Formats: sequence, C-alpha cells, structure tokens
Amino acid sequence: MALLTPYKMGKFDLSHRIVLAPLTRCRSYGNVPQPHAILYYSQRATNGGLLISEAAPVSDTALGYPCMPGIWTKEQVEAWKPIVDAVHAKGGIFFCQLWHGGRVSNPGYQPNGQDPISCTDQPVPLDDYLEDEYTKPRRLRTDEIPGLVNDFRIAASNAIEAGFDGVEIHGAHGYLVEQFMKDSVNDRTDEYGGSMSKRCRFALDIVKAIADEIGADRLGIRLSPFSDFLGCWDSNPEALGLYMVQELNKFGILYCHVVEPRMSNVESRRQIPHRLLPIRKAFNGSFIAAGGYDRQEGNKVVENGYTDLVAYGRLFLANPDLPRRFQLAAQLNQYNRETFYTPDPIVGYNDYPVLES
Repeated sequence: MALLTPYKMGKFDLSHRIVLAPLTRCRSYGNVPQPHAILYYSQRATNGGLLISEAAPVSDTALGYPCMPGIWTKEQVEAWKPIVDAVHAKGGIFFCQLWHGGRVSNPGYQPNGQDPISCTDQPVPLDDYLEDEYTKPRRLRTDEIPGLVNDFRIAASNAIEAGFDGVEIHGAHGYLVEQFMKDSVNDRTDEYGGSMSKRCRFALDIVKAIADEIGADRLGIRLSPFSDFLGCWDSNPEALGLYMVQELNKFGILYCHVVEPRMSNVESRRQIPHRLLPIRKAFNGSFIAAGGYDRQEGNKVVENGYTDLVAYGRLFLANPDLPRRFQLAAQLNQYNRETFYTPDPIVGYNDYPVLES
C-alpha cells in the first residue's frame, strides 16, 4: 500500500505518507495550550509520522476564533513543550502551523477592542458568515507590514524553542497571508498590491524571514489557490499557485502543502478535482495534497506520483489510529461535526476510540 511506504522528507525519515492536517480545535483556554492536548496529539503520533498542529496565532492581533493556542508568549511556549515532548516520545515529527486571521476577526478578539487588520478595509462578505461575525478591518499602512513579518519570524523561533521540528505558514483559506495574495481582497496600490508579484510579496517576505531564522529545511507552507473560503478568491488560481511555488523554490523550503479545489458529487459519488499536478511538478521540495481524501483515493495519488504525502483532517480527528486502520482496512469511526469546535476537553476531542490491540 503506497500510503504506508516510507518517505524521506528532507532530513526527516517518515515511515508512512499519512499526515495529520492542521485542525482548529478551540480548546486552548486563554489562548494557552492545555494538558488535554497531550493525549490528543500523542494519540495521533506514530513512529516516523508527520503531524501538523492546529493553527497557532503569531500575535495578539492574529486572533479570530475562541481558545486558539498562541505561540507569541513565554507562557504559551512553555505550555507547548509537554505536548511536543509527548509526540516525540512516540517517534512522531511535529510541525507548528503559524497563523494570522487578518480580517477574519472582530474587536472582541483584538487587543484593546481595536479593529482587526488586513491588506484591505473591506470586510468578509456578509453572505459568507452570519452578519456581525466579522467587522470592517483597518487597512494596514505600508510601514506596518514589516512588523507583521517579524511577528511570524519570532513565532517560528518560539516554535523551535518549544521543541517543534519545524513550522508551516498558513497561507490558505482566506486568512491574512492569503488575503494579501488574492485579487478579490487585495486592493492595495503600494508595493504589496496590484500585480501578482506584489500581492505575493507579503507571503514571500515571511518565508524569507523564517528561513533566515530557523532554516528553510524546517519550513513548509500551506496554500489553497482554488479556494473561495471567506470571500477570498483569485481570478487566476492556476497562475497564482504556479507563481508561488516557483518563488518558493528560490528559498529551498522543505514542503508545500496544497488544498484541492472543492469536492463535487457526480452521480452520488464524491469526486476530487485533482488539479494540483502542475503545481506539484513545478515545486522542487516535498509535496502534500489535501482535500477530502479517503484510504483508496489517497493510496492512488501516492502510487501515481501525484503527491508525496496526503494530509487527512476529519478522518484523523475521528480516528486517532488512522494509519493502523488504513493498514488493516478496518472500519472507521464517524466524525461528529457538532463537536469539532466545542470547548470540551474530552467530548469530540479525546473520546474517539482506538482499535483494540
């Protein structure tokens, strides 16, 4: 089974190709990682398996959802350490996803009740979410942007101090980095807006800063050029994806993690569009595909060379021992959407059963 074959990702020796996708869980009270995350992540760790943490805000302006585990204070770094240690004790490889929500926020999450920040002053379209969920952001001044890049750099350094093996920049799904990249949102006229190269500058400045700080061999990025989540879409997603990976090649980063276009249902069958191949071919590092894969489909895309690794989200959430279940072709637990983001430390979090030994 191709999904269960070993793979060398830079200096990391992976025992299989099944990756825990980053999954927001909203259970880090006060934005500090909690002890119940030790069991959650260690249950999903395997010897030589890659795990990517839930989105970790890089500063107090980055918040947009409740109870997210930050990585900008000393207290947060110390709280991450036993979680990372537990993953390493199982032989797992653990990357921290660095996140900034940008306009996907409101003053209730912001320091001193200020407006959220973004590349634009246009709010998330109201038809995407409930009215008043997200408010009008403040357009960043040009001279403020290097400070945000530095927030990502410091967060990356903090993640390494906490023991993570590397970091992933969240450049997907309508959050700040992608807000800069996509022309439906970025309406700037300075050096961070207009042409594709200018719109991608913020993301690439972050890549350079982190690569200089911790090494490109510890750095990945997540992209979703085909997504329109949170009103963030691009008029030429194929060109955007290709431009980004060609620029990323100049830094020699470890991996690129790309989300497929939205799944469709054809004759009552789930169908993944499989449009990442040009981006995969253009990228020099390891490639991770994500977007609704199951056991059969994941195995097929690895076998065919479409991707090196496959990231699993909801299936891994509901099946802490997913690699073993795939190996045995065992029945999978069904996930419960109603408990994805509840703050309970057990229900929907640490109560999904594993197979009997």
